[in-house]
Amino acid sequence: MFTSLSVVCILTLLQLSTTCISSHTQLQGTLHRRNYFYIGEQYVNTPGTNNGSEIAFGQIYVEHLVPATVTQSLPVLMIHGHGMTGTNFLNTPDGRLGWADYFMNQGFEIYIVDQPSRGRSAWQMGVDGDQSDFDATYISSHFTAVEKFNLWPQAALHTQWPGNGTAGDPIFDNFYASTMPSLVSDKESSIKVKKAIGKLLDDIGPVILLTHSQSGQYGWILGDFRPSLIKTIIALEPIGPPFINAVFPPLTPARPFGLTEIPVTYSPPVSSSCDLKPEIVPALTNASLGTTCFRQAAPARQLVNLKEIPTLVVTSESSYHAIYDSCTVEYLAQAGVPVTHVELADVGIKGNAHMMFMEKNGLEIAEKVVLEWIQNTVNK
Repeated sequence: MFTSLSVVCILTLLQLSTTCISSHTQLQGTLHRRNYFYIGEQYVNTPGTNNGSEIAFGQIYVEHLVPATVTQSLPVLMIHGHGMTGTNFLNTPDGRLGWADYFMNQGFEIYIVDQPSRGRSAWQMGVDGDQSDFDATYISSHFTAVEKFNLWPQAALHTQWPGNGTAGDPIFDNFYASTMPSLVSDKESSIKVKKAIGKLLDDIGPVILLTHSQSGQYGWILGDFRPSLIKTIIALEPIGPPFINAVFPPLTPARPFGLTEIPVTYSPPVSSSCDLKPEIVPALTNASLGTTCFRQAAPARQLVNLKEIPTLVVTSESSYHAIYDSCTVEYLAQAGVPVTHVELADVGIKGNAHMMFMEKNGLEIAEKVVLEWIQNTVNK
């Protein structure tokens, strides 16, 4: 016969066992099949040799995740930003499930890439261009602990990063260890992305394209290059604003084709970037915050290949993008792109910075903003 103490012990063990099983199940996430492959490679003579030996360059690593039950007709293709890799979307630095798992749980196939010459996509010495990386202070001040540095007014509103966001904090250390050297030249990156991901799109067919930060301009480039294969563009704080860098000196010219480093299709056509005639938008310009907003002088040339691609731009409350994403949206709209701008604070999602999908409320953004957009735009 069990004593009352024995019963208590058994119940306690059962409760602990249930808790462990529940926690383990939660960490496993969505049952899925995983595959990876490379695409877009070219061969070139091995630098410093003349014996006919060759090496491959320009390829991208592609991770393909397929949930056990696929219910959505289109996969989601995710492209990370500068200094990052596709691991951005797998889980968070503090071990929570990430956006890849969330969207698989909703029935989507997922493709995640590493940009050319980055991470698992090989950088070839003597073939690929120079690289640079971010130091820990840059990451803290721009992404993870912006409220401590106050480099722009909205930074003080940041509350959503898990941990304190600085070196020595285990969550920050885990995140910073994942950062990678990146090509210095956004022009070089754009050319290589267009070739490699263009080939990927040809192989996998139509997608929902999700970009972040530096890869924002790739959305416009790929949408222009393969308009029939991109059914919507979801741009999380895309690189901008048009024609010039902002907020952080030096405020040098950039993106000579408006929002891209390389040519995209305008109508009437442009023979060079000089054919685009920028003019200042006073209402969206704030010199004290280091932002000059440009649009095209009327009549504005149209981004004709993007005119049938519904586009969503998402901006966090406390990111530096809160200063100038409206300018990017203005430029897209003026050029005929069907664009919607969701500022997270306006829909009750507060305290996020630039790495919104890793932050404590990241899944709320995925559900209430991104998934809702897909359901209302692509799946309607």
